[in-house]
Amino acid sequence: MDRDRPPGPRSPHPQIVAVVGGGITGLAAAWELVQGDNPVQVIVLEGSGCLGGKIQAANVGGITVDTGPDAFLARRPEAVTLCGEIGIADELVAPGSRRAYVWSRGRLRALPDGLALGIPTRLGPVIRSGILSPAGLARAAVDLLGVTWPREVPDLAYHDSAHRHRAHRQRAHPDPGDRTEVGDDRAIGDIVADRLGREVVDRLVDPLIGGIHAGPVSAMSAAAVYPPLLEARAKGGSLFRSLRAAVAAPVPTDPVAPVFLAPRRGVRRVVDVLVATLEERGAQLRTSTPVTAIERNADRAGGWRLRAGDGPLEVDGVVVAVPAGPAADLLTDLDRAVGSLLAEIGYATVTVVTFVFPASSPSRPLDGTGFLVPAVEGRLTTGCTWMSTKWPQLACAGNVVVRASVGRFGDQRATAMDDDELIAVVLDELRPILGLRGCPSATLVTRWPDAFPQYRPGHLERADAIEAGVGALGSVAIAGAAFRGVGIPACIASGRRAARRLLGTDAPGAVVAPGPGP
Repeated sequence: MDRDRPPGPRSPHPQIVAVVGGGITGLAAAWELVQGDNPVQVIVLEGSGCLGGKIQAANVGGITVDTGPDAFLARRPEAVTLCGEIGIADELVAPGSRRAYVWSRGRLRALPDGLALGIPTRLGPVIRSGILSPAGLARAAVDLLGVTWPREVPDLAYHDSAHRHRAHRQRAHPDPGDRTEVGDDRAIGDIVADRLGREVVDRLVDPLIGGIHAGPVSAMSAAAVYPPLLEARAKGGSLFRSLRAAVAAPVPTDPVAPVFLAPRRGVRRVVDVLVATLEERGAQLRTSTPVTAIERNADRAGGWRLRAGDGPLEVDGVVVAVPAGPAADLLTDLDRAVGSLLAEIGYATVTVVTFVFPASSPSRPLDGTGFLVPAVEGRLTTGCTWMSTKWPQLACAGNVVVRASVGRFGDQRATAMDDDELIAVVLDELRPILGLRGCPSATLVTRWPDAFPQYRPGHLERADAIEAGVGALGSVAIAGAAFRGVGIPACIASGRRAARRLLGTDAPGAVVAPGPGP
């Protein structure tokens, strides 16, 4: 922290709090601040023209479709709890199908049972899926012997084409410039490759975990993304068996409980109702109001002056709920170390292409939620959601809705294309997979620059240092997807916890546990 700027005293209960950022994290922080018997005056400042961040929706061919996340993880309580608090819990529905596919070795193949966030825990279902080659299966089976494959011995699955494979991986998984091991933390890809082989990483783990984070698991923190993997590694022996035990305990009380949920009218419904409820509680929600500076207020003990919109704003406390880059811009002058740590967090840019097709267009049944595409396939498309199957309420007479995702960390191909070119490329990739005939009746391209923070090995230590540094400033807290989870429940938890920290009601030593999934 900058020692020439000692922190001001923390107000025991701030009366006016500015929340910088109007995404779901900032809105959740605002919601926490207006609770209780002694709520504060809340002013949310959003730089864009729309609240909700990446939770947006659009009309495509007469159908309203989410253009950002279309569901949230059900087993984490934060989103479900918030929906209950704002009165829409009874609107939550589960997807219409649990089946999902991966494009592997020339065809769509159903994801096998027994996956722990993409990591197999049983060999039999993987064998039956056909996702791996015989050599890849043989290499994975070595794990059942409880031994670690020697690093100096070529991987069975890639023994005959090691040079070509390495060159392809350099294109598919660019090196983000980080080590793969920091302290006790290690890259997910390294752990799984050591135990189960490179092909399991490329064709199962990277499409699922890498797809969630839009980045390569070869440089992704196990501690931040899936801690049970580190625990299984530490035990030694078979990774299959260790993870199987981890996911089996405790035994779920309801084996058919939904994995994902969303309001019947789409995830955007959460934002719309939350915004209306916040306004009813007296919160001020200002859009098109970027904050350009946060400064100490010499005239207000422990207070802050924000440069925002048409003039300065004086407040008692601040919740910073914007991505790491903008947060670094705001906080560097207050603490250079915090600003530097924030600036080190990389982001992936992604694009969503939504299509409406005549129902007769796909010759293949859309009998699941969609499919993932491994990076080693070399395609632009990273995944495809069959929206009108996943969410039957979107199905309308004579049409189906399909949504393709494009973009991974380090892959800038889509950013160099205009919308028409991108639509053409994605269509060319989807046609043989789905057997598409004819042309879509409607399309929409939605671009999300710097959408997914990358959790590299050592990420949790970086997050701890950022939160501690910001906390030492006084009545300032920080929150967002950049720290302890990219999904909607994790962002809600982060925002609410930041608000509690500001109010001094957060339990000492409490942490937001990293959790996998959207």
